[in-house]
Amino acid sequence: MRVHLESPEATVNLDQLQQILRRILDGIAWCCMVVAGVLLVALIAIFGWLVFGRYVLNDTPTWVEQASLVMVVYITCLGAAAGVRANTHLSIDFVREGLPEPLRILGRYLADLFVVVFGGFMAHEGWGLVATNLERAIPMIGLSESWRAAPLVICGVLITVFALANILARLFGINRQEEH
Repeated sequence: MRVHLESPEATVNLDQLQQILRRILDGIAWCCMVVAGVLLVALIAIFGWLVFGRYVLNDTPTWVEQASLVMVVYITCLGAAAGVRANTHLSIDFVREGLPEPLRILGRYLADLFVVVFGGFMAHEGWGLVATNLERAIPMIGLSESWRAAPLVICGVLITVFALANILARLFGINRQEEH
């Protein structure tokens, strides 16, 4: 499909635009998984340091618990956002998939709309937590408590964008190979 704007030079190929957008969103989801993976490796490493410090050095590193809690929130939120993009997030679809085709299609749109609303709510409420916790420090590591709430904002925005992209892909008949 081609859209002609005011001048012949401004012709836009929508298929190319869709491909570019899909690659950008897939790249963002891939980056989320890479960051989550790196944080997971770091989490394992600091727990190794915790065990070594406690049992070998007899000097427990007290910062590990708080740092690991922050890391777990980032790992979870980034993984959840990437899961929405790949449509591998938790869903209970056996009821929907047993319905006749028109109701099944409607159910897919409704499920994606619920995910959009959830992501928006998550981003909004997460932003409130970030704003109200700027001055509070996380014990033992000294970072602002806002660092613990920031993944909610990031994940909420990404979930909303990815779910909207899934809805648009379904509306325009773009096969992303994740329909169940």
